[in-house]
Amino acid sequence: DTSIADIVDNSIAANATEIDIYINMDFMGEITIYIADNGHGMDEEELVAAMTYGSPERKILKSLGKFGLGLKTASTAFCRCLSVTSRGKSGEVNKARWDLDHVANVDDWELLFCNVEEEERRMLETITAGGTGTVVTWEKIDRLLKDYQEPGGRYARAALEKTISSLKDHLAMVFQRYLDNLFAETPTVVIRINDEEILPWDPFCTSETETEIVADEIQKVELSNGVETEFSIKAYVLPRKEEFSSEEARKKARLSNDLQGFYVYRENRLIHYGNWLGMFTNEPHGTLLRVDFSFDHLLDDAFRVDIKKSRIELSSELYNWLKDQFLPAPRRAADDRYRKGQKKKVTEVSKGAHHSSNRGISNREKEVKLSKIDVIDKAKGEVEVTNPKGTLKIKLPIIDPAREGEVHVAPVDSIEDSLLWEPALIDMKHAIRLNTSHPYYHKVYVPNIKSSVTIQGMDALLWALGEAELGTINEDTKFHLKEIRIAVSRILRKLCEDLPDPELNDDTN
Repeated sequence: DTSIADIVDNSIAANATEIDIYINMDFMGEITIYIADNGHGMDEEELVAAMTYGSPERKILKSLGKFGLGLKTASTAFCRCLSVTSRGKSGEVNKARWDLDHVANVDDWELLFCNVEEEERRMLETITAGGTGTVVTWEKIDRLLKDYQEPGGRYARAALEKTISSLKDHLAMVFQRYLDNLFAETPTVVIRINDEEILPWDPFCTSETETEIVADEIQKVELSNGVETEFSIKAYVLPRKEEFSSEEARKKARLSNDLQGFYVYRENRLIHYGNWLGMFTNEPHGTLLRVDFSFDHLLDDAFRVDIKKSRIELSSELYNWLKDQFLPAPRRAADDRYRKGQKKKVTEVSKGAHHSSNRGISNREKEVKLSKIDVIDKAKGEVEVTNPKGTLKIKLPIIDPAREGEVHVAPVDSIEDSLLWEPALIDMKHAIRLNTSHPYYHKVYVPNIKSSVTIQGMDALLWALGEAELGTINEDTKFHLKEIRIAVSRILRKLCEDLPDPELNDDTN
């Protein structure tokens, strides 16, 4: 994907408006790749320069094909034979070839000049209509697919189709702004693979009404030579799955853990995506947050754009500004939207999950309960607790069952002080309320929701802690026992931070 994109860079740098990519496999499993464009083409001298390793840096510094290495290194990473056929202003068609087998045989870096094959000439004429253009040909491709017992068989062809599909997705993302005719800042380019036009993929889902821009800034930069330029940064919070306008739009958004984070554009060409540049790790709460970071070629040195144009290095000042000032608000907004959707799903998942626990505790309640509770004022939650320590008045939630059978362990959306659990009276039974918004419930309970024994074990532990509190509480410990619940809930929240979030599919039950 990256290698083909490097060659497409060269085509766009040559002002091509159309690029045709053909990937063919013959019955023997031999693969040939052609990349044809209608750019300005090259005469013989220019062709030789283009085929020279470490050719001079382009005069146009904003060019996408910047360093004079992409064509050769990208090609020979996958094939042993690279040919370039081109027609420049002179109208003459020239073809040059690097054949690594020939280089090895003659023990010399000898550039070959060859006759133009019929297929290459046909492609050149088709895309240029007699004008200027170039065809890059890969032959003797030996590093694209693994070896198959039947090189041209169905398994090899299926693998090739998968590779082509990945390439389509990659080009749609990397050259989105060139493929989109509504994006005014770039020339429009048509890219086709095996005659199928590639449509732009918008990572920010800007056409969706529920997409929200939560931060948008333009930062001025003065370079060491006194030149002033700027970069733009914009944070988007995407819709949750159920908020998309259609199922097709949801699938196209590709909501996944490895597509969150920064999308770094140099001259409107995507050069890096899918992480937080070392500031944060990818985790599910950030899935809905994507950040557009765009700059021009003037910042190449400042951002230390590498030779592959695949990453940037930020100064400590910019790094700290992004991490500590720009990103906190967008991260909170994305987290809030994510949790809102997760909370609804967790509520659905928790329905019926604690029935076995309630039945088990009901069967043993008389044997194990340590206190007697009398209601003084139900409206105010005032009760009198009698236990081996004596009798005292406290406040407890006194509620009716929200769901049938939930009289000992009742999941609720939230509890004051963000507690994981608290003692309660439900239908006058000794009970606990369980906070489904607490990370422990989300990350420990939910992944085990279909394991009845595991749920019963965790419920029994928390119910026992609640009963032990009511069985030992007195005036001296009344305040401290609640403080223990607060401390345990806080510690569990911290310990759960590194646990993975469960995948809550629509069919979870």
